Amino acid sequence: MSGELLFSLIITMTQSQRKILITGGAGNVGGSLACRLAESPDNEVVVVDNLVTGDRSKLPPVSAKNVRFIKADVNRMDDLSPIMTATRFDAVFHYAALVGVQRTLANPVAVLEDIDGIRNVLSLSKNTGVGRVFYASSSEVYGEPVEMPQHEQTTPLNSRLPYAIIKNLGESYFRSYHQEFGLQFNVFRFFNTYGPKQTTDFVVPKFIAAALAGEDIPVYGDGSQTRTFCFVDDNLDTTTRVLDDPSWACKTINIGSDIEMTIKSLAETVIEMTGSSSKVVHLPPLPEGDMTRRCPDITKMKKILGRELTPLHEGLEKLIDAAKKRTSSQVAVG
Repeated sequence: MSGELLFSLIITMTQSQRKILITGGAGNVGGSLACRLAESPDNEVVVVDNLVTGDRSKLPPVSAKNVRFIKADVNRMDDLSPIMTATRFDAVFHYAALVGVQRTLANPVAVLEDIDGIRNVLSLSKNTGVGRVFYASSSEVYGEPVEMPQHEQTTPLNSRLPYAIIKNLGESYFRSYHQEFGLQFNVFRFFNTYGPKQTTDFVVPKFIAAALAGEDIPVYGDGSQTRTFCFVDDNLDTTTRVLDDPSWACKTINIGSDIEMTIKSLAETVIEMTGSSSKVVHLPPLPEGDMTRRCPDITKMKKILGRELTPLHEGLEKLIDAAKKRTSSQVAVG
């Protein structure tokens, strides 16, 4: 094969690939999404993360030749503009954000700065011809429960904390860019997505790590506050099907489980499943940010997914096994 013909073939193959940008792609959900999309040779994936809370270990393996990682801060236009103008992306997943209840409460100004990243992503998407943008919003936009379950269209948003306010404002930005410029979008409201890539800053891996170490499991207040827990595969199956199906464009979709449980019950379940001697200990309630109840209406998600969600016990077993393997490998290296 001549050099010119080979070059032409490479260009054709590259052009036929679907080009996808993931911001915050070194995080729990973003990294898992990058790994999922990298499984198909039809996708060319660019991952952007500033690694403030993300980690390279969550990225697809180096053997995935259709993935490129760029360390950059989406809140800085000078960082993001060269990336988005160099490649005409078909889709952009904007998952970059400062996350974690304690972290966001301690850094409210940094949370507010995330609005710059939202504006940068939308402006560049509009100007470079991106087909559709996907925004990782949060159950936090619902604030204290006004109605249960929490529905995308009918439940009033009752958010007060900076993190929730920015997510709410971000949703308005995405809708406004569609209204004024025709930019296709989806808003995903995530409800406690847990998975093997999640750090112990978050409740499920935090409880598992404590239980496996035989340490007390701390619960804020009496532990009667409720949450639902969505295994990461259910999240990924839903969001990638929305990506593949244009009929779902321009919709806001709750992504989570509709099985509600108390935080105290979660801790007790983890203790039982690990066979741990750990005890649940009660800390003073958080001064703010720990909502009393949370449970989504996932009618849309169930229709998209077309199957039953992963039972909590099954998801916890996978995380417990992964945590045990990490501990074993660390002991072996040590």
